[in-house]
Amino acid sequence: MAFDLPKLPYAYDALEPKIDARTMEIHHTKHHNGYTTKLNNAIEGTDLAGKSIEDILENLDMKNTAVRNNGGGFYNHRLFWEIMSPDGGGSPSGELGKAIDSAFGSYEGFKDKFSSAAAGQFGSGWAWLCVHKGGKVEICSTPNQDNPLMPGVGCGGFPILGIDVWEHAYYLNYQNRRPEYIDAFFDVINWDKVTELYNENK
Repeated sequence: MAFDLPKLPYAYDALEPKIDARTMEIHHTKHHNGYTTKLNNAIEGTDLAGKSIEDILENLDMKNTAVRNNGGGFYNHRLFWEIMSPDGGGSPSGELGKAIDSAFGSYEGFKDKFSSAAAGQFGSGWAWLCVHKGGKVEICSTPNQDNPLMPGVGCGGFPILGIDVWEHAYYLNYQNRRPEYIDAFFDVINWDKVTELYNENK
């Protein structure tokens, strides 16, 4: 069964002014759609066809660059759309809030470390908040479309929050001002969804 481009859970302009409608439309219909199409082409007729994207990535042959790049691109963007919301912002509470305070000292400590991971990722890539079994959380970053599900990326756990720092995610609005885009991202984080992913995978 082929993978389908997920529908956004909100309109393209719903995250404005933090993320503009034109960027969202291009990002979704061109970039994410491209990864989806190329992933389907890469797995067609192979033993990967019919498997879940998580299963594909967790057991990936990292030398298979077509599946690595496009499978990562498909999965990463699907998560990215889900963990943003026009009603986002604020800070996490409950067990996730406690885990973040324990790992980073405070929500502000988390923001500083996550922002540094995103801003410091050279070239294209992602910054992640991941949960390990037992509930401990960790921040890391990966290049290109790699993600923490893949073997040997040096970034463990299950990704529950990710920010895309490829230039296509922000350049129309922020140009080379990546730190401004990262700062704006915190205002659209859907902490309800992140908490749901935390609880499912801790």
